[in-house]
Amino acid sequence: MEWEFNSYYTLIAATLVLLIGKFLVKKIKFLRDFSIPEPVAGGVVVAIILFALHHAYGVSFKFEKPLQDAFMLIFFASIGLSADFSRLKAGGLPLVIFTAVVGVFIVVQNIVGVGLASVLNLDPLLGLMTGSITLTGGHSTAGGWGPDFESKFGLSGATALGMASATFGLVFGGLIGGPVARLLINRMGRKPVEQNAQKNEHNDSTDDIFEQAKRTRLITAESAIETLAMFAVCLAFAEIVDSYDKEYLKEYLLDLPKFVWCLFAGVVIRNILTSAFKVNMFDRAIDVFGNASLSLFLAMALLNLKLWELTDIAGKVSIILAVQTVVMILYATFVTYVFMGRDYDAAVLSAGHCGFGLGATPTAVANMQSITQTFGPSHKAFLIVPMVGAFFVDLINAAILSGFVNLIQQFRHILT
Repeated sequence: MEWEFNSYYTLIAATLVLLIGKFLVKKIKFLRDFSIPEPVAGGVVVAIILFALHHAYGVSFKFEKPLQDAFMLIFFASIGLSADFSRLKAGGLPLVIFTAVVGVFIVVQNIVGVGLASVLNLDPLLGLMTGSITLTGGHSTAGGWGPDFESKFGLSGATALGMASATFGLVFGGLIGGPVARLLINRMGRKPVEQNAQKNEHNDSTDDIFEQAKRTRLITAESAIETLAMFAVCLAFAEIVDSYDKEYLKEYLLDLPKFVWCLFAGVVIRNILTSAFKVNMFDRAIDVFGNASLSLFLAMALLNLKLWELTDIAGKVSIILAVQTVVMILYATFVTYVFMGRDYDAAVLSAGHCGFGLGATPTAVANMQSITQTFGPSHKAFLIVPMVGAFFVDLINAAILSGFVNLIQQFRHILT
């Protein structure tokens, strides 16, 4: 038996998840100390409740997926609309270094996946499904590669396994990012600056867009409507270009996720309006809509988390995913943090890398927000992570995965 929730009830359920998460983080010191994002805290609890109901009564739950996707697109549009070219120039060398660090990790992730799959007598391609396809790539990449693995290589159930692995990564990416960054920050002896943030919460500065998600933003109905109009243009552009991309450019490896086009549209609109027409952008309104969309997206993603599907993962695959989580923690601590400068920004970047290295870019941003809300802004991290996580990582991941698939096929051909 399946209980289906339309968009209205899905939105209501998502807001309840956020309220539960807020209450838990406020009341439970452990969650605060380890900077667990509120949507993750509430979402995991609700997912466990839904799992218990499924186990006891055999019911499953279906929440409105298009609404979840819409909030994700709005979030990425908000990132683009906040990306002034004058700020993007500040990325410079750190952006290049972080991209390289992420690229190397994708290779490591696939080596671990393929290596463990081979040791455990599984098909090496399953190692890719428990590697960067689902962990760095997320649900969208899993949905793209899974059917190909089933039709071309005869891996029955590859799509279901991919979705379950991506769900595992989404949860644990949100759980480990905060603790990793907290550990690194504590070593520095940096103290929380939450009290200072509260004193300045009515500050109209827009330099800390997204870093201080709970800061009060003063917006008007007019600015809200104009901002929604820009979001609408971004979503319409993404819909049109994504359809053209999938129909005509897929064979040239340009089949990018829709959210990338949303972000790109936001960047173009932002910089044309500010540079050519000298428009004063409503950064505060963009910030409010972006952060609200991020929280609602994560809440809905966790509402759609079917824990009973995770229990169907074979024990061998669970071992691979557990090892991948440990590898992510070690890499973020000893590689990402070190190469990005061993400072506060590097610690926040490490939390972000845990977010999209196992889960998705929205998880990365939520991880970083949970840190900066307590320890202060990190402009570098919030500049670099969305750009790499939303755009560069998909291109790098596609190229590396193609190489791994070809190597595995060539190795099989030699053996036969």
